[in-house]
Amino acid sequence: MTSASSRRPAIGLVTPVQFAVLALIAGAVQAQQAPDTPASQTVAQAAPQDSAPQGSAGANATTTADGKQALPQVLVTATKRSTSLQKTPVSVTAINSQTLDDNHVKSMLDVFNLVPSMQGTGQGDHGIVSITLRGIGNDSAKTEYADPEVALFVDGVFAPRPEGAATMLFDLDGIEVLRGPQGTLWGRNSTVGAINMKTAKPVLRDTSGYIEGGVGNYARMGIKGAVNIPLGDTIAARVAFAHEQHDGYVSYQRAPNVSLASQRAAYDAYVAGGGKDVGFQPINPNLFVQSGDKYNAQDQTAARLSFLIKPSDKLRWDISLEQFADRGTPSMSLMQTPREGEKFWSALIDTAPSLKRDSTSIRSRLEYDMGGMSLAYVAGYTHFKGSGTYDQDLGVNVPTSFTTGATYQADNTVWSKYTSHSHEVTLQSNERQTIDWVLGLYYAAEDNGIRFDIPIMNGTQQGTVNWQGSFIQPKETVDSSAAFGQATWNLSDAFHVTGGLRYTHDDRKNKGGRGWTWANVATAPQIPLNPSVDPTDPANGYTAGNINDAHYTGNKTTWLARAAYDLSKTTMVYASVSTGYKSGGTGDGGLAYGPETLTNYEAGYKSTLLDGRMTFNASVYHMKFKDFQFSAPVIVNGNRQFAYSNAEGAKVSGVEVEAAYLITPDDRLQLSASYTKTKLGALVASSNDYALPACTTLTGNCLDVTGNELPHAPKVSLQLMYEHNFPLSNGDSVAPRISYHYQSANWLSVFNLGDGDRQKAYSTADVAVRYSSKRNWYADLYVRNVGDEKIKTSAGSSGSYASAIWTAQYAAPRTFGLNAGYNF
Repeated sequence: MTSASSRRPAIGLVTPVQFAVLALIAGAVQAQQAPDTPASQTVAQAAPQDSAPQGSAGANATTTADGKQALPQVLVTATKRSTSLQKTPVSVTAINSQTLDDNHVKSMLDVFNLVPSMQGTGQGDHGIVSITLRGIGNDSAKTEYADPEVALFVDGVFAPRPEGAATMLFDLDGIEVLRGPQGTLWGRNSTVGAINMKTAKPVLRDTSGYIEGGVGNYARMGIKGAVNIPLGDTIAARVAFAHEQHDGYVSYQRAPNVSLASQRAAYDAYVAGGGKDVGFQPINPNLFVQSGDKYNAQDQTAARLSFLIKPSDKLRWDISLEQFADRGTPSMSLMQTPREGEKFWSALIDTAPSLKRDSTSIRSRLEYDMGGMSLAYVAGYTHFKGSGTYDQDLGVNVPTSFTTGATYQADNTVWSKYTSHSHEVTLQSNERQTIDWVLGLYYAAEDNGIRFDIPIMNGTQQGTVNWQGSFIQPKETVDSSAAFGQATWNLSDAFHVTGGLRYTHDDRKNKGGRGWTWANVATAPQIPLNPSVDPTDPANGYTAGNINDAHYTGNKTTWLARAAYDLSKTTMVYASVSTGYKSGGTGDGGLAYGPETLTNYEAGYKSTLLDGRMTFNASVYHMKFKDFQFSAPVIVNGNRQFAYSNAEGAKVSGVEVEAAYLITPDDRLQLSASYTKTKLGALVASSNDYALPACTTLTGNCLDVTGNELPHAPKVSLQLMYEHNFPLSNGDSVAPRISYHYQSANWLSVFNLGDGDRQKAYSTADVAVRYSSKRNWYADLYVRNVGDEKIKTSAGSSGSYASAIWTAQYAAPRTFGLNAGYNF
């Protein structure tokens, strides 16, 4: 097995990355030789103000017409048109490229602290990221079935499967996080919000770019860069790439050292108690992983080629091709209380980690100005394939013999694939009128498939079969179509009323899906299920436990009503009522579940103060859910399956605040804070991920969670960032900054099971200092999670309800490093 430190970038992306590096070098040379550009032309061609250059100190300030320093105007596309953030009556967080760079954002896991009411966690067995917003999320949105509660878009193209949230974030103009239901304009699965990542676009008649490299602890190495290449007066290209890798955080514990006499005694007792006598064997220590890639390692590479074609002032076409490869490892759940003598960041591993994911995405936006209104067509295509292995027994128990004292359980994604494409046509007014309007048609389709194996053996891989199954879903399709419209009546210069409607029709099919489970056939080989075993062959001892063929159709009309009033040129208030919707569907066994709907009541305030040096935005909301969807792995009639149920409802209320303050031209302060209160409606819930008491109303184990708080919803969350810029006499500058995060205690599941199921209140900080040279190079030294806090993001338990062994996923430990780059 290859050691972690010897990992190389994914082979499939070596060629695009090499091409990108060559393009960067060529661009740098051309930039050095290019003649000076007239100042007026530079202004006309400059990127938007929320697209600060990489590594640019002080990029979050601008100079007003009267020569004063102020915060730059931020433009957002939350209403499907470009508007000022401070004039947009929506709860939206806009994170520009400089803020992403300052916070060393590499994936969605790095974004959560920057947005009020936003939480998230990595899900180890599928290697994905789940997102929670305003207390609502779906930890089980990691399968080919489940849909997320928060819709993820890249350049307006919907990313339907959760793997999309784990891809690299690189060469972005910024990220917009829209809080609250966005069903009218943004469509399906935006039940409580939508995230739109905006990639950096090519610029006509401009040669520029940047390149950055970095190192850090855990053998971290990273490189990223981009170059803008003019291809004539009407065509430009942009090449961008990124590679990030670091060793895993989780060390391997030594193989168990159990005396041979003790092993034999344990085996004899097992046989005497009715266990199958298969002949004693000593524990094979080679079955426990001792070297190679560790869990929680990163090894990701991405490249993007973008084109801008603008033959006239009226026609613009942006198109991009993006390739992503992941050869890292899943994140491991750790014992919350380590075994005596073992390190916290370690585990007894009997399944080596692996993750192999590749995706190809094409995104296109074609826009034509028709004079007074514009026509746009946005299309996207993504093809994904992947596989992975994960140690699902988590090493919580030590075997006492080869078939007693523990279980061996692996969660193996033998293969997974999905293909999706989407199309949206909009026609909208593009000049201020008495009524500003937008009309649209939307269609999206998915074709997904997966084989997911769960072998469970008594004791070790040598032991007898406990249970095992293969979930093979060869073809699951989703077709979603919608028509929508929204209009804003400008009743006066200050008073604006908005109404919107969207009709959505969903069609979902599972064709040929089967859950093949161990049938305990005496003649079948007692070996762990693996990719070489065909579970559809009766000779191998499996039977079709679940018949998953099913067909679901449904439709829903969602709506928005909003009023906004400008108290002054710099202050506005707004209030809205909106509805959200997430489609129903079918789960294992073809069992149907209903759609989820909600009504959101919201009021907001936005103000720009102190001659533009301060912004203060606040919102208050109350959400009422109906038929809130809950999903979890369960056992039904001896068969393991993924089950869905609809809770009676849920209620969520909260307050969110965001502020930015340019104290002096060299001092910048940012604040985001939230208060969230949640309550779940009537629901009796079950899950294999937790040790629960025996049911009184159902078979198996379950718990009445009616009235419980929702998970990943701390009542109080606070993020504070301060930066000071020290100008040097030679024209260079040094800018130290600190980001402080606090959040109160929060539950990690709907079961609210005590300390093991709870992350206590905590504080953490990131610090950094950036040196910026007037010669366009910079260096950035950083430390993240300075206090090395152990922050639980999800939890689980095994054993008995009375004496459960608790495990958890954790945020990254303390990391530090150095980045250096050059802008040209």
